[in-house]
Formats: sequence, C-alpha cells, structure tokens
Amino acid sequence: MEQKTFAKLIKAIIIGVGICGLFIYLYIIPDWGSELVAKYPEFGYCYLPWLIFLWITAIPCYAVLCLGWKITTNIGNDKSFSRDNANLLKWIAAFAAGDSLFFFVGNVVLLFCNMNHPGILVASMIIVFAGVSITIVAAALSHLVRKAAILQEQADLTI
Repeated sequence: MEQKTFAKLIKAIIIGVGICGLFIYLYIIPDWGSELVAKYPEFGYCYLPWLIFLWITAIPCYAVLCLGWKITTNIGNDKSFSRDNANLLKWIAAFAAGDSLFFFVGNVVLLFCNMNHPGILVASMIIVFAGVSITIVAAALSHLVRKAAILQEQADLTI
C-alpha cells in the first residue's frame, strides 16, 4: 500500500473514531444517565457531576486524535520517521497518562463524595489500565521513531 493511500485510510479511521466518540459522549452517555435517574431517582444528584466528569475525560481523547492527524499527515508526506512524529507520540503518551490519572482520581473523589460505588471504581480500573497501556506503547514508539529519525538523518548525510 502506498504511503499516501495509507495516510488517507488512517485519516478516515480517525474521522470515524471522532464521530463515534461524539455519538457516545453526546448521546449515549447522557441517555444512559437519564435512564438511570428515571429508574433510580435517588441517584439524580449524581447525574450532572458524572456527566461533566466524563465530558472532561473526552478532551484529551480528542487532543490525541488531532495529534494522530498530524502524524498521519507526516506519514503521507513521506516523513514517517521524523523528530516531529517522535515529539507528537511523546505528547500522546503524556495525554494518555494524564487522562488515566484524572480518570482514576476523579473516580476516587466521586467515591468519597458518595457519588460512586466501589464496584464502579474497580471496573473503571480496566479503563485506567487501557490508558496506561496506551501511554507505554506511545512512549515506546516515540523512542523508536526518534532513533529511526536519527539513523535516517545519518544515512541522508552519508549519501
């Protein structure tokens, strides 16, 4: 597959993920929350704090999609192994780590405010684990892309 075609495919996937995320964050989560409040009105005071908390967790996710778009543009321009991509991957790792930490701390705070259940806190560890995994993978890729960029620069100078 040619790099420009590959870049277009990745951009289409990024757009699809962004649209799916908007659907989840703007429709499904508020709808599920309303259904829970309708079914259990005693938890109505938890709806808005949880909704705001979950919306805030979406911000780093969309920042990562924007950074992924930049990486994909570099790939399409035949700059796959560049210091710029290494830095962008480093930022992705930072956003994933920050969002994971925020999600964990937010869940604990909501637990202490009596707006969360310990079972939800334990189940949310799956999301935290996924975020930490993305952090590790992005950091490792950043390191490898930086090394490849250095090797490519050296090879370009020798020719």
